Amino acid sequence: MTVPPHFSASASASADLPLAVGPAISTALPVSVAGAPGSFMSLVATLICNPATPALDSTAVDAARAILPGAQAANWLFEGVAADIPFASDGDARDIAARVREAIGDFPVDIVVQPEIGRRKKLLLADMDSTMIGQECIDELADFAGLKAHVAAITERAMRGEIEFEPALRERVALLKGLPVTIVAETIEKRITLTPGGRELVNTMRRHGGYTCLVSGGFTLFTSAIAAKIGFLENRANELIVEDGKFSGRVVEPILGKDAKLAAHNELRESLDIDNIDTIAVGDGANDLPMIQAAGLGVAYHAKPVVAAAAAARIDHGDLTALLYAQGYRRDEFVE
Repeated sequence: MTVPPHFSASASASADLPLAVGPAISTALPVSVAGAPGSFMSLVATLICNPATPALDSTAVDAARAILPGAQAANWLFEGVAADIPFASDGDARDIAARVREAIGDFPVDIVVQPEIGRRKKLLLADMDSTMIGQECIDELADFAGLKAHVAAITERAMRGEIEFEPALRERVALLKGLPVTIVAETIEKRITLTPGGRELVNTMRRHGGYTCLVSGGFTLFTSAIAAKIGFLENRANELIVEDGKFSGRVVEPILGKDAKLAAHNELRESLDIDNIDTIAVGDGANDLPMIQAAGLGVAYHAKPVVAAAAAARIDHGDLTALLYAQGYRRDEFVE
């Protein structure tokens, strides 16, 4: 599958693809055949908290180890922030994570459970709004028209999956008609904040040979600038139609929504000649779900309930470095 050609990219997906994108993590435990009767897989539970408020201690780790079958000693990736606990089980990873989450109680700690083999990923696809940045760009643009509350309410419903993304985007874009395109630069400079850990996530994966793509249901006027700030190799998003220096109230069709995000995942995976297990995708909204569910590790990041419930992993407390700890990186391996 291919993405419609009008979606822009800050780097060519074909020109810059690495030939070798890094080794998978090795495991000391034997890996059984998944799905075989009575089979057990070598798994790892990663406990992660927000590095701004370290809260992970031996109490939480011991509580987790107590319910993980065959749990080995914890391997600290960063003292007080993240630790791996290898174990073996034939259970569902999400169910195990939920039981660990219940066992540790009120500790503000995220739990990611996954196979120990193949943890380090070779392709990152990330949503932008409310994931790599702390805002929804279209809501901030609407504030210049005095319509932020109205547009934000539509955005929230679309991200929760209560209404279809494409018509909701057309409706919101129409409300921008007549606004000068120069407000984009002002919005980025004064209103947009990068999510903590984003640069470390992208730069560390790139240092280890990974390919990184920012794929957004937002707009190229924002993704091109944000991708450059963070270090993404490529960005894809929707294109706002500008006439005489002002927004026309229209967007180039077809709209980049959930299907195009999934197509971006599949296209880049095929171009890199890697398997699904080698990919990681992160987002917060309903339009991210197909991409998240297709990835080897799909992460719901401070996400809407429908996304958090369906994703293989959920990060509710940590920053974006949680995605590095989930891949088994130690803090001293991070690239700023």
